[in-house]
Amino acid sequence: MRTRILPRVSEAKPGYGKRSAPDQRPPHADDFALLPERERYVAGFVDHLPDGAAMNVKTLAKQLPLYGQQAVGSALTALSVAGHLRRVRCLVGEGEQVRWVFRTFWSRTARDNEWWNAYLDAEDHRAVADPEDGAVPGAGAVLGTGAVPGVRPALCAAAEPWARAVPEAPTTAPLSPRTRAQVPIPAPGAPADTPATPTPTPVPAVPAQPGPGCLSPAYLALARLGRVDHRLALSAADCEALEARATEWLARGVSTDYLTQALTAGLPARVDSPVGFLRHRLKDKIPPALPAAPDIPTGSARRVMVECAQCGTPGRPDALPDGLCRPCRQAAHGAALATDAVNGHAAGREVRAYVNELRDLLKAP
Repeated sequence: MRTRILPRVSEAKPGYGKRSAPDQRPPHADDFALLPERERYVAGFVDHLPDGAAMNVKTLAKQLPLYGQQAVGSALTALSVAGHLRRVRCLVGEGEQVRWVFRTFWSRTARDNEWWNAYLDAEDHRAVADPEDGAVPGAGAVLGTGAVPGVRPALCAAAEPWARAVPEAPTTAPLSPRTRAQVPIPAPGAPADTPATPTPTPVPAVPAQPGPGCLSPAYLALARLGRVDHRLALSAADCEALEARATEWLARGVSTDYLTQALTAGLPARVDSPVGFLRHRLKDKIPPALPAAPDIPTGSARRVMVECAQCGTPGRPDALPDGLCRPCRQAAHGAALATDAVNGHAAGREVRAYVNELRDLLKAP
């Protein structure tokens, strides 16, 4: 009985690695029979790798004993030209939490450029609709609800019985002797199940005072000027009088730190009227109003870019036919023409030698 040795799999980081293309035919022994020996060997190994396996040249060369990194890289480039794979960059995340992940889409069935372009365009639309695809899951999603980040699930499961054994705190706290004395005792004729209702104590009304959360950022920035420089100490009435002018500054896109620095820079040695001095500064140094930034439609920025299989240059799928950029494609085409010319020249020399031999035979007696 023949034992089959499975390839050693090196997993890539979450979001990276191999991704299988859809609508592939079932595996067969002659899937890559038309490829050269090296490409057939590398393709058979890659085809048996699971999704998420590392697909960089260095990792594959460590797992393939017959070929080095340069040979594996050349084989992957040839497989891209043959229509079996595409290397892509995918933008994952939203807002400021974004990163590029590198994936290799693999198809056992050879595809043409039109199929790959349509498939990668669909992947780009899906990535725009789901920008978190491929991101590293949070600790709660990996460990489960109630898990502690950095602790293995087995330890959390072992801690659950101990957590359940802790008694719950009583919902009603015991009454102190002083509180018990203040609770009225029900009358003798009252039913035992009727709760005694204590007489509410009237609470004097306290006028509501505006807290720091009710004040505007412009008011707070003006109020803090006296702490930055004592020469600009303002009263509450002064802050209310200048609040409208300071709000105009913030409405033009500046921050409170910018406002504070502009008002406190280059102060004279003595400021007789802080409110008058700041009123002039708020009027004379107000920043210019900038036009609003144009809204960029979400679909205009691509989240899936194809990489050249030879040099790694990114681009749109239709700009990299066969997975190669224009310089690499021209270099490969020139090398192919040179090889054909050498082979044709050798064939021509063989024909001339054969003709010369025939002429020698004709001259013989």
